[in-house]
Amino acid sequence: MEPNVTTGLISPSMANTASELDDFDNVVHMYWRRVHRFLLTSVREPDLAENLTQDCFLKAYRGRSRFRGESSVQAWLMRIAVNLLRDAARNRRLQFWRRVRTSAIDEQAISNWIPDRDLSPEAKALVREQIEAVWRATESLSERQRTVFLLRFVEDMDLLEIAAATGLKEGAVKVHLFRALHAIRNRIGQQK
Repeated sequence: MEPNVTTGLISPSMANTASELDDFDNVVHMYWRRVHRFLLTSVREPDLAENLTQDCFLKAYRGRSRFRGESSVQAWLMRIAVNLLRDAARNRRLQFWRRVRTSAIDEQAISNWIPDRDLSPEAKALVREQIEAVWRATESLSERQRTVFLLRFVEDMDLLEIAAATGLKEGAVKVHLFRALHAIRNRIGQQK
């Protein structure tokens, strides 16, 4: 069950310190939605995303004493989430979820994340169609490309944070992001 989350930013002085982990309830409240959203967009199955999110915070809680503060807490949590995704992908018991995931989440619900900025109904429909096309195009990406793409554009993480979260070098993150964007643009161009 998702905790009641209040969105807020940590102060820059606390961004890279292990002292933030002293109040782990606060960490959960600050990062639950972000980790859950990333996992949900990755696996596209609400129950599995919920379980992976809980596992992520359980692993973080158990391993909080080993956090060295070399990256932000957010990047550390995303790294745990990415590793859990890889483990889940390798798990043969979850083969069923791979087959079902395309129908498990409603693309219409995703397109409702669009902020309403007094757009006309036609403009809203066009934006929804574009978002749905991008969403469908992400299915053809490799695991790393999809992960980098989602962390960059769904979670709005910068390249260094993505590198810390995925264990890739910054240059590799750039390459995967470039290839993901190129593949998505080509895929969308073919659909028109």
